[in-house]
Amino acid sequence: MTRPFSALDSNIDQALLNSLRPEARNAPTSGIIDIVNYAREKEGLVPLWVGEGSLPTPDFICEAAHQSLKAGETFYTWQRGLPELRQAIADYHQALYGRTFDSEHFIVTGSGMQAIQIAVRLVAGAGDEIVIPTPAWPNMAAATGLTGARFVEVPQYFSHDGWKLSIDDLLAACTDKTKAIFLNSPCNPTGWTASLDDLQQVLDFARARGLWIIADEIYTRFFYEERQGGNGELGPTAPSFYEICKEDDRILFVNSFSKNWAMTGWRIGWISAPTALGDVLENLVQYSTSGVAAFMQRAAIAALKEGEPFVAEQVERARAGRKTVLDALAKVPGAKFAPPSGAFYLFWGLEKHEDGGALAREIVDQANVGLAPGFAFGQSGTPFMRLCFATNPENLALAATRLQGWMAQR
Repeated sequence: MTRPFSALDSNIDQALLNSLRPEARNAPTSGIIDIVNYAREKEGLVPLWVGEGSLPTPDFICEAAHQSLKAGETFYTWQRGLPELRQAIADYHQALYGRTFDSEHFIVTGSGMQAIQIAVRLVAGAGDEIVIPTPAWPNMAAATGLTGARFVEVPQYFSHDGWKLSIDDLLAACTDKTKAIFLNSPCNPTGWTASLDDLQQVLDFARARGLWIIADEIYTRFFYEERQGGNGELGPTAPSFYEICKEDDRILFVNSFSKNWAMTGWRIGWISAPTALGDVLENLVQYSTSGVAAFMQRAAIAALKEGEPFVAEQVERARAGRKTVLDALAKVPGAKFAPPSGAFYLFWGLEKHEDGGALAREIVDQANVGLAPGFAFGQSGTPFMRLCFATNPENLALAATRLQGWMAQR
C-alpha cells in the first residue's frame, strides 16, 4: 500500500533536502514571519510588526487598474516597463531632486524585493562579499546569501540621541572580495539616516575602489528633520545619492510603490541604474518574471501622477505616530530607544534585557501587541524590537497604553 506524502520517512525527507543547493536550503527563516505566525490569530492583538500602514490603496489607484483590465490589458507587455510608467518615474524624480532624469535609467520590477535581488545578482556571486550596515531589513542579507555571496555586517551603534553608523568602520570592512556596499537610508529598522557628507564619503570610496553601491532609499519621503538639499518641489526628503552622483557612477537604486502609496500587496517597484545596463536588466527581468502586469503599471502611473496629497497624508500620519510612541515610552523608566530621524519604525528595548525575541513573545502574550524581534535584523539588533508607527492612530494609542501598562508591571 502506498503511503501518503505526509507520511514519508524522515530519512527520505532529509535526503531530498540534502540534494538542494546549500544557499537555498540554508536560507534563514524570517524572524518577523515567525512572530507573526505565533500570534496571527490572537484575538484583539494590535499588530505593529510588519512594515506597512493601515490605509488601503487609494481608490484612484485601484480604479486605474480596473480600467486597464476592462480595456483588455492582460497580455505580455514591455519587459522594462510601460514607457509611460518609466517616464512617470523619471518625472517623479525630477520633482524630488530638481534636475532632469532620463526614463532609460529606470526599469520596472515586480516589487522592491525583486529590484534588490536583481541588483545583487548583477554584481555578486559565490566568493564575493557585500558590506551591509546592521541592524538591517533581513531580506537584503538573505538575497545576498542566495547568490552564494557573503554579507558582511557593520554594526550601527545605539545612542539615546539616535542610532549612529561609523563610516570609517563601514569602509574598513571592505576587502578585495567586496563587490558592493548596501546602504539603506533612512534605515529600516533603526531610522538612522545618512548625512550628505556620509554619502559623499561612501561614494568617493566606491569610486576609488571600483565598488558598486546598492542604494535603498525607499523611505526618503519619511524624514523628520530640517535640512537644505534636494532642490525639488515635493517637500523635504532625506539626503540622497541622487544629489551628488554622476551619470556613470556605479550606483543601483532600488525602490518600491509599497510605502508611499500604500501598495504593499501589489508587488511593484523599480530599479535605477546607468543606462549602459539597460539590456542586462531587461534580460534579468525576462528570465525571472517576464515583466510586470500592465494593469499594475497603470495603477502605478496613477499613483505617481495623482498621489502627492496621499503621500503627504502618509508622511504626516507617520510623523504623528512617531510622536505618540516617543511620548509614551518617555514616561516609562528602563525603556531604551532613540528618536528615528527617518522611516516609520521605532527600534527599542529595555535596559538590562538582551533578548528582544523573548520580549516580543512576552509582549504578545501579556500586552497583546505584535512587534518584530530585533534578532531578525542582524546580530546587533538582538536586544531590540521593531515597532511600526505608520498605522491607525487609535490602534497605535491603544498599543502605547498597553505597552506602558506591561512595562509598569514588570
